[in-house]
Amino acid sequence: MNYLGKNIPKLGFGLMRLPKKDGTIDIRLTCEMVDRFLEAGFTYFDTAYVYEGSEAAIKKALVDRHPRESYHLATKLAAWSGVKNTDDARKMFYTSLERTGAGYFDFYLLHNLGDDRTKLYDDYKLWDFVLELKEKGLVQHIGFSMHDTAAALDSILNAHPEAEFVQLQVNYSDWNHKEVQSRLCCEVAKKHNKPIIIMEPVRGGLLASPPKAIAELFRKVNPAASPASWALRFVASLDYDIITILSGMSNMEQLEENIAIFKDFRPLDAREMEAIRVAQEIFDNAKTIPCTDCRYCIKGCPEGIAIPGILEALNRYIVYENLPVAKGKYKRATKSGGVASKCIECGQCESACPQHIGIIDELKRAVEVFEN
Repeated sequence: MNYLGKNIPKLGFGLMRLPKKDGTIDIRLTCEMVDRFLEAGFTYFDTAYVYEGSEAAIKKALVDRHPRESYHLATKLAAWSGVKNTDDARKMFYTSLERTGAGYFDFYLLHNLGDDRTKLYDDYKLWDFVLELKEKGLVQHIGFSMHDTAAALDSILNAHPEAEFVQLQVNYSDWNHKEVQSRLCCEVAKKHNKPIIIMEPVRGGLLASPPKAIAELFRKVNPAASPASWALRFVASLDYDIITILSGMSNMEQLEENIAIFKDFRPLDAREMEAIRVAQEIFDNAKTIPCTDCRYCIKGCPEGIAIPGILEALNRYIVYENLPVAKGKYKRATKSGGVASKCIECGQCESACPQHIGIIDELKRAVEVFEN
């Protein structure tokens, strides 16, 4: 089968989580990781306008040190980030080009479509813009990344068949997820004959430390395999047209493990796929709080409590059993001061909740988990 990117090695270097030293990107270590990645035969690097310091770092570590034809470089335009008009949006491309010094981008993406963000790319005529860039040779291939439902993806691809590829969040924990819809999104891409770049295969690192029941399940089936390798091999075993699989690597150990997985890649066998299916059932059956983020609860909250974000942090803790990550999510959700302990139990939120969630009790649980 022939498709765009068929011959690109299937491990891509995600540049959002580069190694840091003293609070800034460690260029020396990044250079070493880039060299090792290329030496192992891999070529795809993925950055974005909004990845702080990433585009400038990859100029120093990759562009200034290796022949342009030896790698594929992708970046993204984020129309939702501080953009007020069409000129602001278009300037992002030229800023990225200057930061990287790459001359052109092999893959250029409209970044994070979905929800209300999708309309911005049409309002600013950015689809026309990227086609112009392609005609000028400043980008080789155009596509988009998306975090939304399969129906939203189908709508975008119907409206914009000029997209040559799509970048999707795909991993075994989100495979049947009612919001992320990894499987359904892959099916939509297949229906439109669009190859896929996979992002978040390890769910931002969470699947490197899965719930205990899943970790024990995997150990029984293959004691030598790390949880991260299960996640990466799952997506690499999928029967779709995959350009590459992005892995955000922050140290040399992660890089070496990923290289080992993909260098002599072995798809999941039937026994391993059954273990993945059981793991998916564990995720799917987790007793999460059924919040749909409708935000009715916060409209009349006298204390301005960030209820949906707090419930999402609790769900992260329930599903992944990872307290530090869940605490980080809670801290971000309540950074403006709407912490759970401010609840005065007035009941307004519960009367407004269409899902009939016992919000007051859940906020008490959040205090116990995140504030004590």
